[in-house]
Amino acid sequence: MKIITFTAIKGGVGKTTMTLNYSDWLVRQGNKVLLIDLDHQCNLTTIFEPTRRNNTIAEAFKDEEDAQKVQIDHIKENLDLVAGYFDLDEIGSKLENNSNKEMMLYMWLKNNYDILNIASYDYILIDTHPDFGTITKNAIALSNYLISPITPSEHGYSAKFDLETRLEKFRKALFDYKTGETYVDAKLFFVANMVKHNTSTSRELLDHIKDDKTVMTVVPEREIFNKATTQHLSVFDFSEIDTKIAQSNKKSIVEINNSFNAIYDITK
Repeated sequence: MKIITFTAIKGGVGKTTMTLNYSDWLVRQGNKVLLIDLDHQCNLTTIFEPTRRNNTIAEAFKDEEDAQKVQIDHIKENLDLVAGYFDLDEIGSKLENNSNKEMMLYMWLKNNYDILNIASYDYILIDTHPDFGTITKNAIALSNYLISPITPSEHGYSAKFDLETRLEKFRKALFDYKTGETYVDAKLFFVANMVKHNTSTSRELLDHIKDDKTVMTVVPEREIFNKATTQHLSVFDFSEIDTKIAQSNKKSIVEINNSFNAIYDITK
């Protein structure tokens, strides 16, 4: 099983959209996927279901008894969800004096691994809030891989260095005192996202990343992402609504498939 967290320092980079679409792509390759919504905006959750105040991922950050109340919702065949919670940021703030504050998600997964049949999943994908706070750090400490979208914008590429710097500090801060080894061993990669044709900012971003081995792939900006998300669907489900949509977006679907194949080859 692989655990992948989609993370970013700045918002509006397409993190939740990428989590949604990559999860559906993985399912279509024959994998069983669990989504965990750690963003208190709950955008990933609301794609699938109404928000609620009970049995969400928030319980994992409370005492041990509450941690067993986390509910896994079945979305469709081979795709499940642990719902987000609107006040999760407040819960994160209350954890500041907890000595294990960055390892609570890890402990929840470990303690409930058999109860929730976590071993049945091939992938866990975690969507996070665009920050580097306590809740996000929990996801990072749990993960095998971190994927961060970067976009063609004034500060798009600089956000890459910001995240790399914060992650390195976190690695050094969270370690085993007996062995000196860090608990944070996730590999960080980036995806150039929302890249447009023939714009100066896109050309500048592509020029910056051309020799950067930490950048997995380029995902072009395509309207099908917006249209599908509006319908609470992945681009793959959306393209199957009717033949006209499938035909008009045929090239885009091929491009998206190629991008996700590149991510898969690195993280499999």
